[in-house]
Parts: sequence; structure tokens; C-alpha cells
Amino acid sequence: MFDLDALRTAVGRHGRVARVVIAAHDGSSPREVGAAMLVWDGGQSGTVGGGALEWEAVTRARTMLAAGGRRLDREALGPKLGQCCGGAVTLLSEVYDEDALAALSGGVIARSVAGDEMPLAVKRLLAAARGKGVLPPAQLVQGWMVEPVARPQRQIWIWGAGHVGRALVAVIAPLPGVAVTWIDTDRERFPATIPEGVTPVWAARPEMLADHAPEGAEHLIVTYSHALDLELCHRLLRRGFGWLGLIGSATKWARFRSRLAGLGHTSAQISRITCPIGDIGLGKHPQAIAVGVAVQLLKTKRQSETEIADDHRDGDGRGSGDEGIAADRGGNEGLSGRRRQQ
Repeated sequence: MFDLDALRTAVGRHGRVARVVIAAHDGSSPREVGAAMLVWDGGQSGTVGGGALEWEAVTRARTMLAAGGRRLDREALGPKLGQCCGGAVTLLSEVYDEDALAALSGGVIARSVAGDEMPLAVKRLLAAARGKGVLPPAQLVQGWMVEPVARPQRQIWIWGAGHVGRALVAVIAPLPGVAVTWIDTDRERFPATIPEGVTPVWAARPEMLADHAPEGAEHLIVTYSHALDLELCHRLLRRGFGWLGLIGSATKWARFRSRLAGLGHTSAQISRITCPIGDIGLGKHPQAIAVGVAVQLLKTKRQSETEIADDHRDGDGRGSGDEGIAADRGGNEGLSGRRRQQ
């Protein structure tokens, strides 16, 4: 997916920025179609797989910055690059600046690599996105690159900015499709630098925010206070959630189950809370906890995607999408497009 927010941020900081995306591949590939990186003078973010392929792509992208434009390159992952993957990767490199960004609107970006007329196959993809909400996967279609705009697919609320909370944010924030809301009692409890895609919120009574969380949000409760942990569990059980993980020992969880039952929650409701979180076999170091939790969240996402796919096979196959789409022949086309104190 095309991460417009990341591109806007990079252009705002660095001026001209080249975006390199895997447009297609034959056989083995270090990354999937749609994987992208941003390149500017003296830096880069993201990856198309690393190694010799990425080194050459970065070098090529930097030579494009002054003149601008776009180009398509097919790289065989063999003797030329000193790799033994056996496949071939097609990379699309494009230069963006403020003017190019201003021309972007809509929910799907479709642009011609060489300025050709839009083929019927692309028109059909865009019509399906407009009329049925079916977002196309990233793909190169008859000389046109088509990518849906990236939007957060998961809202993750992390309660607590202590050692474990900081480790969780560092590991989870870079994951694709994730928007993190990070809550604690005071601004001073947060680090000076907040990662991209993370919204810090501080409030004297953070438990009050639980009543306003999206019902489908996923929560990780790692505060300094067991009393606050309990109140958050109580409020979120009433509010509803997509997933809820609580840091704690078996003893803590046994006491919480009893107290939550006393507050009127049923056994079935209480059992929706996951405690302990992560993989206890990895140990209690904050980073080890964070790694285990990240794996847990990724597995939860994979299970959910499998269930959705099964539902689609039984139904009409529609997905959720965005209605706004724009495209033209020559330049950069279509897509539309934090920090908050409580």
C-alpha cells in the first residue's frame, strides 16, 4: 500500500524524495509487491529487501533526485547482484516534491509508467474500488502501477509509558497498518521523541479515556498501578474491544478474575482478556516481553485475516475500501490523503 503520510512527512523534512516500490517479481523476491522505501540525500526509510538489490536501488534513486521523473528497472537476482535467489524483481522509482504531493487525491493511486493511455483492466479495478469498495492489491497492470492508499487497519492502545510500555511502542509502532495511541498520567512519563504513527495522550485520570476508545481497538495494559489496571479492564469489558492483553503473573490474574466477577462480569466476558501477555518463555526483560507481544498480535491478525477470507469465499467477496480515486496519464496521480493532549 502507498503510505501517503510517510511520504508527506519525508518531503516536508527533506524536500525531494524518491519512492522505490516493488512493482512486480518473477520467482523469489526479498519483499512482496507494494513494499516500498523512501530515499533522500543522506538518508532513507523503509526497505525493499536489503542487500545488493537495495543498494543499487538507493544509488539509482539518489541520481534521480535532481531531475525528477520516474523509471522502471527489472533486476535479476543472480550473478549480477551476487545473489542466489533465482528470481527477478521489477522496481518502480519515482521522485516526489511538494508540487507532486499537491496533485495527489483519492483512495487508490494509479499512474502510467511511460505515459500510456489507461487500459481497460485498470479502469475496471478503479471502478470496482469506487462502486463496490473493493481495493485492488498493489500491482503493475499493462504499464500502469496501481496501489491503494495505506490506512491504519488496527488501532492499538497502549496504557502505560514505563519500561514495558516504551519497549512495546518501539516494537509495535513500525509494523504496517498500525496506529498506536499511547496513554499515561503525565507528559513527563513519555520519552522526548515519539515514534511516527504514535499519538501520546496524557490525562490525570486515564481510565476515563477507556469509555471513548473505539470498540474494535486492541489494548495492552502495562501501567504502574494494579488498581488502574483493574479499572481499565472493568471499563473496557463494558465498552467492548477487539483484543485486550494485561501484563501480570498468574497470581495477579487470579485476583483480577475474582474482582472482575465481583463487578458483575461473566466468566465468558472475563476470559476474553489475555493474561499474561507475550511469551513467558522469553523472560521478563521489557524488550523480551515486547517481542513476545508483537508476535502475539501478528498471529491474532493472521488468524483474523484467515477468518475473513473464509467468510468472503462463502459470501460475495466484497472488502472495505475508499471511494476516492483519481488518475491521469503523465504524472503523479490519485490519493487522499498528531499529537494530542487530553
